[in-house]
Amino acid sequence: MLVLNDVTKKFGNFTALENINLEFNHGVYGLLAPNGAGKTTLIKMLVTLLFPTKGEILYNGAEITSLDEEYRDILGYLPQEFGYYKNYTPEKYLMYLAALKGLNKKEADKRIQELLRTVGLEEVTRKKMKKFSGGMIQRVGIAQAMLNDPKILILDEPTAGLDPKERARFRKLLTHLSHDRIIILSTHIVSDVESIANEIVMMKNNTILYNDTVSNINNTLAGSIFETEVPFSDVERFRDNYQIISERQDQEHMTIRFITNDQADEKWTSVTPTLEDVFLYVYEDDQTLAGRVS
Repeated sequence: MLVLNDVTKKFGNFTALENINLEFNHGVYGLLAPNGAGKTTLIKMLVTLLFPTKGEILYNGAEITSLDEEYRDILGYLPQEFGYYKNYTPEKYLMYLAALKGLNKKEADKRIQELLRTVGLEEVTRKKMKKFSGGMIQRVGIAQAMLNDPKILILDEPTAGLDPKERARFRKLLTHLSHDRIIILSTHIVSDVESIANEIVMMKNNTILYNDTVSNINNTLAGSIFETEVPFSDVERFRDNYQIISERQDQEHMTIRFITNDQADEKWTSVTPTLEDVFLYVYEDDQTLAGRVS
């Protein structure tokens, strides 16, 4: 079990995170917020690249800084960008990292072949990575994070830049890996966590806004999400009066999905809230949000 108790992180007079309390058990946890909301700061504290200004982070009851190498031995980490040698093959690259981690060659070779099969790269183990797609490189990144068979796997924006097919494959892989370990997936892409996360952690104003299941978080907007058809001549007025979630143009009108607590109009259709609805509602005024939800 990984636990954060009243964790605060300051950089000079700037408070990046304040009084964070979280508990992680086996499964996938989605750390969801727009870029700049503090996700990466939290991730860096979990992997001991940064340290709390106040509070503590415990693994099985012990402070992770006191565990030192014992903690790092059960930790796997894939940062937003990881270094690799383009002229190396996946096999050579992973063997190099295994040596740095102190694995003997025989054990490392067996582990590497297993991991490359797991991430679907068994056919290209000896091809140079300079010819790989972004999705293939990310799969190599997952393999390097899994080299030591970690109990805690932390992934920071792992699907940024991947196409929908690669992201779907990535989600399937994480589900497979989550049965006996903690997986923390930091992202601003709602669809990456909506279908696979056991719990969602949403952050705003340097602290935790929600820490719950997808269904419970979605229910916070139950009865407030509607769709309706609006004539083109009335669209601007409608936008001025309601928070718009999405718009779809048809031949003679716009179909608009929106949030309101007003008395429902007979022309409105009540719809079931999604995690993206909540995300857009929560971060409506966040200037980092534009263009980042997918």
